[in-house]
Amino acid sequence: MFKTITTIGLAAMLVAGPAGASFAKEAKPVKIGWAAWSDAEFVTKLAAKIIKDELGREVELVQTDVAPLYQGVSRGDLDAMMMAWLPQTHADYYGKVKDKVETLGTVYEGAKLGWVVPAYIPESELNSIEDLQKPEIRQKLGSTVQGIDPGAGLTRLSEKALKDYGLEDYKLQISSEAGMLTSVDRAVRTEKWFVATSWSPHWMFGKYELRYIADPKSSLGEAEHVDVLARQGFKQDNPEVAAFLTRMKLPIGDLEAAMFEAQQTSYDAAVEKYIADHPDQVKVWIGS
Repeated sequence: MFKTITTIGLAAMLVAGPAGASFAKEAKPVKIGWAAWSDAEFVTKLAAKIIKDELGREVELVQTDVAPLYQGVSRGDLDAMMMAWLPQTHADYYGKVKDKVETLGTVYEGAKLGWVVPAYIPESELNSIEDLQKPEIRQKLGSTVQGIDPGAGLTRLSEKALKDYGLEDYKLQISSEAGMLTSVDRAVRTEKWFVATSWSPHWMFGKYELRYIADPKSSLGEAEHVDVLARQGFKQDNPEVAAFLTRMKLPIGDLEAAMFEAQQTSYDAAVEKYIADHPDQVKVWIGS
């Protein structure tokens, strides 16, 4: 069902006898799922690195889409996921599995969904989603809102926003995060007008001058928190790892800076730099 893209380390050696069987169970790799969003990639790879280096446990990272992540954790196919956007963005997904998963903690708070435009568009002309109804604005935007993955909570809420604001003439361009970013990059180079679905934290705010436009109807939700969900029984099977995931919290500003660093170098390099730059924070997370 899942495509494993990264495996950190090798399975632990099996040891004979009753004590060995218990050890082998404890040493089973921790399987963490993630979807291909830059914030999820960074925090998941950061956690995996610390779990391996500081807690001595092997980790298997599994990339898939959002819906299968929730299903996988609820069924026990995955041990955990670190990207539950709540209370609104992933409300549908979470509602279906909430009795089959455990919340370990919140990785970061103040997460936000919204629609962004480039700073070179005057605020006097486009400052709110309501402004998209203006004929001259519709023409400049080509009646298009650049979107991301079809299964993303942001996509569902953006479709709702089009209805709430009477923007039936607009098309939500379903794509992917990479596709959205390519469109944004191309438009910025020529100072073309665009509106795109986005979220914070995201490294794009470090690369481009962007601003959110107002959402007076709150169709895209308010500020959210991003939680770690685990399968039932995970805390009992992996108390040390579970305690670490419960304590792991990142200021959203630090996260955005690290995500931008990952774009300039690589996620692995950015993870190593974050750990090196925040030793006291890491000590708190691992409980030392």
